Amino acid sequence: MHADSVRNLARRVFVVAVLSAAASSALAQWKPSRPINLIVPWAAGGSTDQVTRVTAGEIEKALGQTVVIINQPGASGAIGTKSALDAAKDGYTWTAGAAQDLGTYETLGSLQTKMSDWHIFLTVANIQVIGVNPATPYKTAKDLIDAMKAQPGKITVATAGVTSAGHNAMDFIAGATGVKYREVPYDGGNPAVVATVSGEAEVTTQLAVEQADMIRGKRLRPLATVSDKPLDLEGFGVIPPLSQTIPGFTAPANYFGIFIPKGVPDEVVKTVQKIWEENIPKSEGLKKYASSRGALFLPTSGEAAQKAVMPAVQANAWMLFGAGKAKVSPDTVGIPKP
Repeated sequence: MHADSVRNLARRVFVVAVLSAAASSALAQWKPSRPINLIVPWAAGGSTDQVTRVTAGEIEKALGQTVVIINQPGASGAIGTKSALDAAKDGYTWTAGAAQDLGTYETLGSLQTKMSDWHIFLTVANIQVIGVNPATPYKTAKDLIDAMKAQPGKITVATAGVTSAGHNAMDFIAGATGVKYREVPYDGGNPAVVATVSGEAEVTTQLAVEQADMIRGKRLRPLATVSDKPLDLEGFGVIPPLSQTIPGFTAPANYFGIFIPKGVPDEVVKTVQKIWEENIPKSEGLKKYASSRGALFLPTSGEAAQKAVMPAVQANAWMLFGAGKAKVSPDTVGIPKP
């Protein structure tokens, strides 16, 4: 090829690259013209509500626009999630929660959606804790498990419902020990914790972030994390892992974040992606929230987020199916057995 032709080709390639970069940059600069509705499909004060409000503050700073939190509880998160799924795909209606819940609604038959229908933007991973009312006789996880074995189906456990972290924790424990319990469902993690503090239920297995204040205030006694890892809770100390009582016990990480339905303008997704890459990892508010509430700060998005949440989605879906609580087998909706 002649030297001039090579130079002309190089210039054209350079111009195309510059234009492409400019176009990409433009797409990544969505400027919302009105407030964004962010639906929390659980009651106020619970784990989703807590972290979503902190996250919304960071998004507002980055976008220069108000993010309105709307609590819409019901059907273990399915009602509020459906509202976001059915809303106009204009980028102005999002939802939030635990990714493992989002991934199992279809198996439960409560909502026709799956993980691949959403862009997910994760902030923290949470861990469940076995907390009991201090007036109960249970001093250790072994005390509680022995009592559940001695009184099958009698000991009350407050949870946020069938897909909640607290429910999943008890199913993990029941699967590992064979215990039976009496579940008392509430509209969110915070009501479940309050019910245990008041003595309406003896036990709760909701998340550490929901129990933290009551544990520090000695209104709840933490017996163990529902994990193979201990938790060092600021202002309290170390909560031992359940694996100390049940050797080999483990549970997948429970990620929380913001979910945007697919079908919204590409510029919306690219803009939020940019916020997750540049702003969220530096968020002092989210870092402080995680360290003070007993959560892990793990901002993730895109394919990495989809991959990170799948172990919990698989475990949750197949556990619900095994317990007879699912409408269809998880493998029929694309969730392979772990």
